Amino acid sequence: MRMIKQSGSHELEIRKSRFVCTLARVGTEAEAVGFLAAHRRAHRDATHNCTAYVVGEHGEITKSNDDGEPAGTAGIPMLEVLVRRELTGVAAVVTRYFGGVKLGAGGLVRAYGQAVAETVEAVGVVELRPVVTVTVRVDHGLAGRFLGDLHGRGAQPGEVRYGAGVEADVAVPVPELAGFEAWVAEVTAGRAEVERGAPGYVEVPVP
Repeated sequence: MRMIKQSGSHELEIRKSRFVCTLARVGTEAEAVGFLAAHRRAHRDATHNCTAYVVGEHGEITKSNDDGEPAGTAGIPMLEVLVRRELTGVAAVVTRYFGGVKLGAGGLVRAYGQAVAETVEAVGVVELRPVVTVTVRVDHGLAGRFLGDLHGRGAQPGEVRYGAGVEADVAVPVPELAGFEAWVAEVTAGRAEVERGAPGYVEVPVP
């Protein structure tokens, strides 16, 4: 599953018309609809505010709107860019300020698609990889070696807590859970307590 790295905007000018694309990270369809409605209200002076969004764990919910442009020349090409990049959890609006030169159907398709594509490149894309947060508890005598070896594996604990013992939270990719737990048992001679937490995701930048 992929998402945009962050919300953001990007502008381009094509034959005197300004196309301003704004992308937002959204968690639900209701959030996408709310964001797009607010954007339209804020930019009601624009000639068009064309929209598209993809939401759902597998990008199964999609919708687009041409907002007065000829049917199929704005919302659909915008949506196609998001789908082609395998994105979800994203809402897109392209605000057009007409410059007096008509682009024709083909020109509009290219312009709206280009606006979204360039904005996706500008804000970046991340891949969401499933992980489980594993809490490892060791005594103070083992903590130094354990944390050092953990860094040696290229893992960064999300939080380390010091008390009667030392607790470290580590986000472990789901396919590596069994191997990680076996490694912990080996480096601590079986003296660590390991507890699996709730599943979640980490964001990995996509080149």
